[in-house]
Amino acid sequence: MLSRSASNLFWLARSVERMDYVARLLDVAQRMSVLTTSSAVDEWRSALIAAGVEDGFDSLHGATDEAAVVHYLTNEPSNPSSVMNCLFQARNNARAVRAQLSIDVWEAINGAYLEARQFTEATYGRDNFPIFVDWVKRQAVVFNGAYSNTMLRTDSFYFLRLGTFIERADNIARILDVKYHILLPSFEKVGGSIDYYQWAAILRSVSARRSYHVLYKGRVVPWQVAEMLILRPEMPRSLRSSFEQVMQNLDILAGRYGGRCGAPHRLTGEMLAKLRYSSIEEIFQTGLHEFLTETIERTLVIGKEIDAFYLS
Repeated sequence: MLSRSASNLFWLARSVERMDYVARLLDVAQRMSVLTTSSAVDEWRSALIAAGVEDGFDSLHGATDEAAVVHYLTNEPSNPSSVMNCLFQARNNARAVRAQLSIDVWEAINGAYLEARQFTEATYGRDNFPIFVDWVKRQAVVFNGAYSNTMLRTDSFYFLRLGTFIERADNIARILDVKYHILLPSFEKVGGSIDYYQWAAILRSVSARRSYHVLYKGRVVPWQVAEMLILRPEMPRSLRSSFEQVMQNLDILAGRYGGRCGAPHRLTGEMLAKLRYSSIEEIFQTGLHEFLTETIERTLVIGKEIDAFYLS
């Protein structure tokens, strides 16, 4: 496969995953901002930080408020991580490799694009916001289901999977880090009322509230939420599950290209070993923020190494 085609497939999947993630961030911020125990400014600011776009936002806006953040993260042309830009980037990448996608995959992404072109500013307004978020999440589910169920297990499929899970790992680490290190007010003790609602909101953001109660009977406990989203292999959005998928697809691609392994395989293997053999007690003792910061940095490096090894 041409490296250019592999790159288009990789970034097609990453763009769809990021689109879904940003919509979920906005959903959490909107829900938390209406709680009387929460600072609305902090909640909307946290969405910008978790999306990694606070500098770009600050260059355009003097103050952080709901309307400005929602616009910037949904439909701001200058923000490459806005929901609509992610969708448009995904569609451009899909069009470039249309012959390597199944009809269902192309129709999923192109149909979402055509529908989004009919949106107006009212689509992103407060009254329609829950409908918009549900629409975005549904498009991501349709896309992932289409390529998982209709594409041949060839290079095209494995580069899509690689993009999906490297992006997912980065997103989970970011939202957990923002919650624990930035979002929780300094005066609020861990386990207090604000803390409880914020961790519950994170579970909702990754569609894991019911899964949490299956794995952990009882109320939401911060270290159990962290364990579930970092270390539990049963949770499809956990860091461990995401890196296991990255490793699996790297191994398959290495086998298809003469068994050649490189820096992406080594770095992913190191990260996966750490996730497999760490306990949540050890992570909290050494510092959850430090652990997540290192994970974000390593995920960025792995993405760059994948680009250098396969996509350039």
